[in-house]
Amino acid sequence: MADGKWRRAGATLIRVIAVWAVSTLTMLALAGILPDFQLQSDDGDTITRTAFTAVWGAGAFGLLSALVWPVLVRALLIVPALVLGALVFFLNGSLLLIALRLIPDGRGDAAPETAVVVAAVMSAVASATSTAFAVRDDEAYRRRLSRLAYRRRRGRPADQGGPGREGPPGTVFIQLDGVGHDALVAAAAAGLMPTVAGWLADSSGHRLTPWRTDWSSQTGASQLAILHGSNHDVPAFRWYEKETRTVMVSSRPASALEMQRRAIERTRDGGLLTVDGASRGNLFSGGAGQLALVLSMAARRGKGSRSRAGYFAYFSDPANATRTALSFVAEVVREIGQSTRARARKVTPRIKRGGLYPFIRAFATVVERDVVVAAVLGDMFAGRTAVYADLVAYDEVAHHSGPHSRDAEKVLERLDRSLALIAKIADRTPRAYRIVLLSDHGQSPGETFAGKYGLTLKDLVRAGSGLPVPRRAQRTRSASEARDAVRIALHRPVEGGVDEQAAKLSDPIVLASGNLGLISFPDIGGRASREQIDRRHPALLSTLANHPGVGFLLVRSEEHGSVVLGPGGAEVPIAELSDEEGPLAVFGAGAADAVRRTDTFPHVADIMVNSMYDPGTGTVHAFEEQIGSHGGLGGEQSRPFLLWPRGLTDPLDIMAAESAESAGSAESAGSAGSAEPGESASVPPGGGLVGAEAVHRVLTRWLQESSGPQVPVRAEGFAGAGPVDEPFPPGAPGAGSTTARTAEPIEPLPPRDLRNPAPDATGTTA
Repeated sequence: MADGKWRRAGATLIRVIAVWAVSTLTMLALAGILPDFQLQSDDGDTITRTAFTAVWGAGAFGLLSALVWPVLVRALLIVPALVLGALVFFLNGSLLLIALRLIPDGRGDAAPETAVVVAAVMSAVASATSTAFAVRDDEAYRRRLSRLAYRRRRGRPADQGGPGREGPPGTVFIQLDGVGHDALVAAAAAGLMPTVAGWLADSSGHRLTPWRTDWSSQTGASQLAILHGSNHDVPAFRWYEKETRTVMVSSRPASALEMQRRAIERTRDGGLLTVDGASRGNLFSGGAGQLALVLSMAARRGKGSRSRAGYFAYFSDPANATRTALSFVAEVVREIGQSTRARARKVTPRIKRGGLYPFIRAFATVVERDVVVAAVLGDMFAGRTAVYADLVAYDEVAHHSGPHSRDAEKVLERLDRSLALIAKIADRTPRAYRIVLLSDHGQSPGETFAGKYGLTLKDLVRAGSGLPVPRRAQRTRSASEARDAVRIALHRPVEGGVDEQAAKLSDPIVLASGNLGLISFPDIGGRASREQIDRRHPALLSTLANHPGVGFLLVRSEEHGSVVLGPGGAEVPIAELSDEEGPLAVFGAGAADAVRRTDTFPHVADIMVNSMYDPGTGTVHAFEEQIGSHGGLGGEQSRPFLLWPRGLTDPLDIMAAESAESAGSAESAGSAGSAEPGESASVPPGGGLVGAEAVHRVLTRWLQESSGPQVPVRAEGFAGAGPVDEPFPPGAPGAGSTTARTAEPIEPLPPRDLRNPAPDATGTTA
């Protein structure tokens, strides 16, 4: 053991000397190149003297960076995150000026603007050199992250420390925002995601299954249900509430906090992460005690709710800060180049990608990714029981470039490298970890509604209502979690758009959520009926239902209850709605149930509009500026994925066991009728896992399984569910290696033991 310590000490010393030497050479080279940077006296010095000056200056700069930088970053936590990122360069330059002042005889000097450049280059070179050594020395990298994790968990009570490697495993849930099941399979098959392909190829590795979203196929609805168990009364990404005359938007802190409060009130449960959990980069907290970049917490004040606190853990290392800043700039340049190339090649469909979008994209694909991944690694070294993190990079790029574009594929490649890092670190953490990969929705491609037909949904509604329509179609503001996250990071208010308020109280409010539109009449109390709408605007419903860009409408009728309207005068009462025929036939299995469920929401819009869907091409028409969209029914957007380690119980077995238990309870209450025992364990229509609330129950079950050894017992009348693995594409990495499984019988677990005080209305514990 002593020999090992000496070897590690020797390797560390060699690494420090090497970084020092490279920094010295870099400083000498920059002194020769930059006119306002000198390492000599005015009378000139010998080569030896100049070299000594460079050695001194490089050493002083490195020492100051190591000692002073963490203190500076902690002191500047009150500064907005993106502003802090910009200040990295200036702070580094200031440290360099101080280091030059420490050189004997005043031989070092630089202009302030030159010092910024020199400091940035030296930090980048030192980081690259250190990283080169760390790549060959995994133990050094592990120790560095261990030290970071130690600093982050020093304040934790002793009884909350993670168990040893021999204890129960922890679970890391990584959400790849917007990556559909088919997109993941294609990326793995094409070699874009070798880490995922390797997990699928390993017979003892992971298993993959798609699941179906609700009608509202977007992060606000899906992640709320996954983390808090319910997305009841979330009809879309944004919706209008008449009683308060407010527009709820999932990506606004105040709305996200209210959505979280309502879910907790409905489920009476703090959330998936209540027991020693961490929430990173999410819209909602999940009841976690450890938060970083959590949108719902940005609406709160106080030390315990600072969603930006996770920035310190990453930016406390000047090398990390510099590397991320440089990557940010590179991503901005990359986006400008890609959008210019798309315009030059006249790629269609295409939307405008100018203005601030390159910076928003860089924030989502670089800053958020780096900070969230670093936070997850810190949580793993801290031994936390459950970690849930959202990586939004793909979703943001796919909205503007298309889900099948080369731009989006490049993002998947970089996300896979992050997964590889997490998987590698999992082998070196204090406790074992199971890595679960999932998505909240997919994305469906297609030209925008305005691009295809020359008018927006709002224009169409106004035309059908006999109201004035602008001569030129106005752009409908695109929903963007990344854009609102940037505004929050800058301490800028997230305000409503002009489309969210009616000019007159009698004018309809038209909101867009991907290819789902919501129309509300603010001066009509409660949910407006078809008859009321027809009396006020006789041509509106027929104009919408017969438009080629509209698939179907949902509206309430005083005579027949809620009805679905389609082209050619099609009208189907919601109780008779079918997936096999009528307006919903092209939308696939489960569409009718999804519409029926949304119809029960208190805040469902007066008119719900779903765009057309072409099953041949898989395209839809978004009602906002997106060529890759999600939010309604149609195509890949409703088909996300769940990828889990094979040691965990199959999701379909969990659902089937729940059905068997429910049927047993019903029979004991005398309400089971003549149903056969086997019928209760059947899979929902269309097969697979249905609804984000079902995903929550699956993840909860997995966390319970990880809490200690359990012996599954066959539930009476339960025969298990069939395999859910779909064939991997021929020729793909791992093709043919997936073996059929025998369903493991399971029994339902008892309710969760939260082991924490009851949660308050915000999902945090007292």
